[in-house]
Parts: sequence; structure tokens; C-alpha cells
Amino acid sequence: MTALAYSVYVTPSKAAVSDDLPPGEQQRMWSPTASTLIYGERDAVLVDPLMTMDESTALAEWVAATGKNVTTLFITHAHGDHFFGAPAVLERFPDAEVVAAPGVAARMDAQYGPQWFDGFWNPRFPGQISTRRVAARPLVDGVFDLEGEQLEAIELGHTDTMGSSALHVPSLGLVVAGDAVYGDVHLYLAEAKDNGWRDWLEALDTLEKLQPRAVVAGHKRDGDPDDPDDIGRTRRYIEIFTSAAEKADGFADLYEAVRALYPGRVNRGVLWNSAKSYLA
Repeated sequence: MTALAYSVYVTPSKAAVSDDLPPGEQQRMWSPTASTLIYGERDAVLVDPLMTMDESTALAEWVAATGKNVTTLFITHAHGDHFFGAPAVLERFPDAEVVAAPGVAARMDAQYGPQWFDGFWNPRFPGQISTRRVAARPLVDGVFDLEGEQLEAIELGHTDTMGSSALHVPSLGLVVAGDAVYGDVHLYLAEAKDNGWRDWLEALDTLEKLQPRAVVAGHKRDGDPDDPDDIGRTRRYIEIFTSAAEKADGFADLYEAVRALYPGRVNRGVLWNSAKSYLA
């Protein structure tokens, strides 16, 4: 049995169409996004095949250059920026199967509907996203195989959206966390009001109990280490944001309070949108 290994591909920040900008910002940007290749001697699993046609085509070329055959695409959560790019990968690897935890698979189709695709994604990235719909087979038992090694879908409930999951590779001590964990990027907390943020903290506890040696964040700077301490840093950010929200005199005040504490984090635009939604 060949030992598994993994590599991470990070697509850089990209411009999004929006006139709702935080003070001092000239362009709305989308956060850099990670896709993870887990591979053995011949075959591979690709986690979260990105969003736009251009970036997912580049991802497919990167995977093909490794010489590995993608047998499975695993989707961590039902936000379109993590799976709309699947068609380009499937063109290169047509026998690959798309799979997800049941809570993720059940929510993916809504991203193609009028509220999300027509009302959110396409206006921000006009003409850049494939209109080919992709569905995932739900992993009812939560496990699948790669060259004799077991991979486990860990259902997390609410993280930055409902029905999230992570992929655990026990033989590597690896957790591919999707958007349950962020790197040095502002968190998307627009769906975290009410009890959402508390559920997210519980999800982080679940990941810590796995005692991973490496954690791949869904949004991270290219080249940053896959540090398990990102779990704790994500927890601290949520605690700071929600505490600041209790004291804030409106969303702009919340934005400024969190920005001041994290001046170097990537993508202030997502912090702006999170503050507006959270205090709506």
C-alpha cells in the first residue's frame, strides 16, 4: 500500500462586481480559495474544485501535470465558489465521481437557483461561471477509499453556512476544513447571526478533537502553512467579532473595530458584508 500525500492549490483573489465597498476600498475582491489534491501512487481525490471557468481550468491543468488520475471530487460545503468549477475538472477527468456529506449534497442545487446564481453569483462574476449543474452523491456512511486508505467526511453542521463538512485523512493526520477554518483572511460571518456563530465554535471543537497534524483552510494566502493552530485563530476571530457586535453602534462601527484588530487580513470587503448582514 502506497502512503498518501497531499498538495494545495490556491487561486488568488479576484475582482468581483459590486458597488458596496467599505471605506477607502476601490474594488470588491473575492478571497483566495484553496483546492486540495490528496493522492497515492496512481489515483487522487480533489477537494473543492473552485468557481470560475478560468480558475478551474487552470486547476485541472495543475492536477493533470502531477500525472495522477482524479477518481473523486469531494465538496466540503454548498457555497458555489467551492464547486461551480467542477465541470472543467470533469472535462479533464470524465470518470471522476462528485461526492459530499449528505447535508452538503442536499444544499448544492439551491446555489444554481434564482436566489443565489441569478441574484448573487452571476452578477458578481458575469459570464465567468459554468451553467452546467453538478450534483453530488451523498456519502451516507461518510467514508470512501483512495488506494486502500479510508477518507472520512466529517459533518459539522453550521460553520460559515449550514450543512458544512470537512474531509479527514487519518493516515496523513490531515483535515481539509473547507470554510470551517480560515487562514489569514477575513471570515464570512453573514450567515452566522442568531446561533450560527455558536454552532461554528462547536464545529471547531469537533475538528480539534481529531488532533490533526495539518489543516487546510478554505480561504488562505498562497504559501501559508496548513497550521492546525488556524482552528484556534478562527475561533478567536469569531469571538472577537461577536463580542464587538454586542458593543457596536451600527455595522460601520463593527467593521472598524474588527478591522483595527486584524489590519493585515485579506479581503476587507467580506468583513464589511459580514458586519452589515450580522447587524441587519
